[in-house]
Amino acid sequence: MAEKINSQQGAPEAMEALTKSEDFILKYKNLLIACVVALLVIVAGYFTWKHFSTQSFQKASTAMAKAQEYYSNAVISDDADLFNKALNGDSINAGFIAIASDYSGKAANLANLYAGICYARLGNMEEAANYIKKFDGDDEMIAPASLGALGNVQAAMGQVDEAISTLKKAASKADNAALSPQFLMQAAELLVSQGKKEEALKLYEQVKAEYPEFTRYTSVDNYIEKVK
Repeated sequence: MAEKINSQQGAPEAMEALTKSEDFILKYKNLLIACVVALLVIVAGYFTWKHFSTQSFQKASTAMAKAQEYYSNAVISDDADLFNKALNGDSINAGFIAIASDYSGKAANLANLYAGICYARLGNMEEAANYIKKFDGDDEMIAPASLGALGNVQAAMGQVDEAISTLKKAASKADNAALSPQFLMQAAELLVSQGKKEEALKLYEQVKAEYPEFTRYTSVDNYIEKVK
């Protein structure tokens, strides 16, 4: 134990890196999930559900509609009680947990994703990860958004390497200027928190080169300068 971080040499740098990492994780606990991800899930999820709400899914459709209403209002107001109602239902309506277990197919699949995000917003990251991982979709917006949400949850749990990998996958899967640069920036920020500035620089430069519209409204150059 002779190399405890109490020596004069190297201590400030080590403590600074630890503090940055802790600050980043706390940030993600407080700001989960990125607004664009939450809103995309609401909008894309709504239209996906409307598309598949045939007569045979009428009961599930009704249940989903009420749970989605609670969820939408919860995101807007950041109200924990509404997230709980979306998750667990009320005295009349089922919540996402019940829908995920009582129904099958697309109803249960979409409910898993909603339940995962609700859990994340309520601070239960383990359950959030469990439910988000159950979601299996190929929609060009929802699928990468779900991966991005999982990356955010992993970051909040301190699973930094997993979060970086997941966010990179989300960026690649999205392959669009709305989501990809945001996921790449998040992955880069995590790399910086680990002291991996060269790897972070590559992602920042990728964002600058591939997503000029995003770069125009984001100070990517400032991030590049900080890691050089």
